[in-house]
Amino acid sequence: MFKSVLFWKIATLLGLILLMMIPKEMLLNVIYERSGYRQSVIDKVSDSTSRSQKILGPLIVVPYSEWVETEVDGKKQGQRISRHRYLLPEVMTVKGAPNVEVRQLGIYKAQVYQGELYFHGQFEPSSLDDLDREGVIIGAPSLVLALSDSRGIQQISPLTLGREKINFEPGAFLGRAAQGVHVPLTRAQIQQGKFDIDFKLTLMGTNSLSVVPVGRSSELTLQSNWPHPNFVGEFLPMQRKVDENGFRAHWSSNWLANSMNINFASDGALFDINELPAFTTSLIEPVDHYQLTERAIKYAILFIGLTFFSFFLFESLTSLRVHPIQYLLVGAALVLFYLMLLAFSEHLGFTLAYIIASLSCSALIAIYLSAVLGGWLRGLLFAGGLLLLYGVLFGLLQSEDNALLLGAGLLFIVLAAVMVLTRRLDWYQVASPQRFTGAKNSESTNTEAEVKAEEMSIEATPAGGSSQDKFRLWK
Repeated sequence: MFKSVLFWKIATLLGLILLMMIPKEMLLNVIYERSGYRQSVIDKVSDSTSRSQKILGPLIVVPYSEWVETEVDGKKQGQRISRHRYLLPEVMTVKGAPNVEVRQLGIYKAQVYQGELYFHGQFEPSSLDDLDREGVIIGAPSLVLALSDSRGIQQISPLTLGREKINFEPGAFLGRAAQGVHVPLTRAQIQQGKFDIDFKLTLMGTNSLSVVPVGRSSELTLQSNWPHPNFVGEFLPMQRKVDENGFRAHWSSNWLANSMNINFASDGALFDINELPAFTTSLIEPVDHYQLTERAIKYAILFIGLTFFSFFLFESLTSLRVHPIQYLLVGAALVLFYLMLLAFSEHLGFTLAYIIASLSCSALIAIYLSAVLGGWLRGLLFAGGLLLLYGVLFGLLQSEDNALLLGAGLLFIVLAAVMVLTRRLDWYQVASPQRFTGAKNSESTNTEAEVKAEEMSIEATPAGGSSQDKFRLWK
């Protein structure tokens, strides 16, 4: 086997394919680097404005402290422990119209939204009689609105409580990572009959907007000029409409579906606002050209392998030979496609960049192969097949859900084509040294002795001699 010319040629081609994986990995590193630059720009914009906003509230927080005695080593010790009672709204509705604005630093962009949010809440009268006992001191209750980044508060109207107008004050009392505002209330106000509250918040943020559905019945309605929303999180909108002018979406949920009230059932509950489920929409560009380019590069070995195998099949079916250097040059053009795709996509978008890169590299390969393969028709046929592969790859990238189906179909078609083209090929004749050295192999006209004599004469050829070297794979 190791003396077979065909074996060494196939081994060489596999080595060339593995060699082309080195620039492929280098390209992946470039993608990660450029993606990191883009993320740093988004972080800078977020640092100068505000980050993704997650809103919790409105809800009422009643602070109180209780004297608790414990017995240690037969001695009683007491300490005062601070707790909070959380009163959630029966009905919570939020309506808003965040307007998205694109901020650009260099070639990178970040989306910043700003707009008014209208809050309405309805509370049932709450009895605090269970706290009216010895050793308990009840503090002043507050209506609280918490945010993940309070820097985004541009303006907030006074709270409307019945006929009263009460201004908000800074600070929230909702555990770790909670920023926000509150309105001081009295026990009489929260223990009266059913009451409604209303206020308006002008908010700024980046990337995404989330609202935690704390009400027994919660609704969120958003309308925006951004035409590429991405509805993520634990709840999908019940209704949505997206077109080139923007989107409109409506969420709805209740305690039976989300069990939100359980998170606030304990007076000593410690929770993180970022861990609570929420209505969420992402207001960033959903088509990430870095991610698409990375996915495209993963198919590089398929493109290079099919192209090299096509050359090998062409050599096997004809008397023309392709040198390893020519393999490498075509492979370099195939890898260059991905670099051009990455570079142009940062300026022109992924689709237009894909068209330019695929046409440019296919044209380059067509011109080169026309000379290598001895004719324009052969070069154009190879370039046409390559363009067809690029078209299939674009379909794979755009339809991630059908990627496996399309990929399996492509491999089946390629394998079927290879089997049909080589169904009558005598691989023993292909493996013959005479085929690769250019010697004419007549159809069984030489006797066994003549063949042996010819082989002995070939072996006797001195090193660096004529083109009839026995193990010379390419002319």
